Amino acid sequence: MKANCWMGRNTVEVRETPDPKILNSRDAIVRITSTAICGSDLHLLDGYVPTMKKGDVLGHEFMGEVVDVGPSVPNLRIGDRVVVPFPIACGYCTACAHEMFSLCENSNPNAGLAERFMGHSPAGVFGFSHMLGGYPGGQAEYARVPFADVGPIKIDNGLPDEKVLFLSDILPTGWMGAEMCDIKPGDVIAVWGAGPVGQFAVASAYLMGAHRVIAIDRFPYRLEIAERAGAETINYEEVDVQEALLDMTAGRGPDACIDAVGMEAHYPNPAMYAYDRTKQAARMETDRPYVLREAIMACRNGGIVSVIGVYAGFLDKFPMGSLMNRSLTLRTGQCHVQRYLRPLLRRIENGEIDPSFVITHRLPLSDAARGYDLFKNKLDGCNKVVLSA
Repeated sequence: MKANCWMGRNTVEVRETPDPKILNSRDAIVRITSTAICGSDLHLLDGYVPTMKKGDVLGHEFMGEVVDVGPSVPNLRIGDRVVVPFPIACGYCTACAHEMFSLCENSNPNAGLAERFMGHSPAGVFGFSHMLGGYPGGQAEYARVPFADVGPIKIDNGLPDEKVLFLSDILPTGWMGAEMCDIKPGDVIAVWGAGPVGQFAVASAYLMGAHRVIAIDRFPYRLEIAERAGAETINYEEVDVQEALLDMTAGRGPDACIDAVGMEAHYPNPAMYAYDRTKQAARMETDRPYVLREAIMACRNGGIVSVIGVYAGFLDKFPMGSLMNRSLTLRTGQCHVQRYLRPLLRRIENGEIDPSFVITHRLPLSDAARGYDLFKNKLDGCNKVVLSA
């Protein structure tokens, strides 16, 4: 089959790879009809996530048609149309029993490797390094889906791929980011990053009852999308973010702040940007935490900082004093996607949200390298790329 493979830093290539096969009675094989390039994939592309190997198949946002199924998967049949969550979860361990599916204790065969980096291992993830299981991803014609009796959700309502594809990751991720803010009537929520995840966090915050949502970014076309969703906006290259937020909240600060950017954040101050950029390039720290620092400093006393942007390891100059002395709550996590699949599918079916609004580019799988270039370098107003096999 054809698959988009990581070939080294800043290089991807569509190559012929072995067809997947049923390896366990709880497996399914899915013929992929739609897959997407995620902002998290750019961390892999840039070489900041360790344990990638040349030839690894990328992609963790995908859906398609079941073409083979193991004998221990009673809920799926050949021909079923499914969306596949990016975290791989067994459904029976302590974490899964508490609906913390991205922390599954049984789905990462390389748990020992993850423990060396993180202390404990999270769940296995499709197409996201050997530290997280080495599972081939979904930017391919076919994928093996372990624990298929737990993960995939059937789509039998006739909705097109583009309306349901993002149930695999970014819609639940944005929703969880807002949910962790404990939004109450009258709350003001600030969202750093107006890319697709940030845009879903904006939409989710409003659906949860936020009074105001403020989106922070530097690309006008992304800020325009956030404005169409009702958000107020700040271009951080034009104004000081903390001063602007104080002005917009009568000196109080947002009730909660969402970091939807993560480890490769940009910062307009040349000295600070050079400091972290140099340390990251020299592998003296893995992450550039400008947004995280700013969100902590900007949040009102006693507020919540919700982190859904991906971080890989270690960072410098973390404002622990601000976090502790001002009684802030820090909430984080890779999304427990399986927890949100059915509730969010119902919202899509009811017309409360149409996730396809984030898509700007549709390309064949064979053009994956071009898709990565467009998405990484923000060319041609690229907000979200969907690939079709």
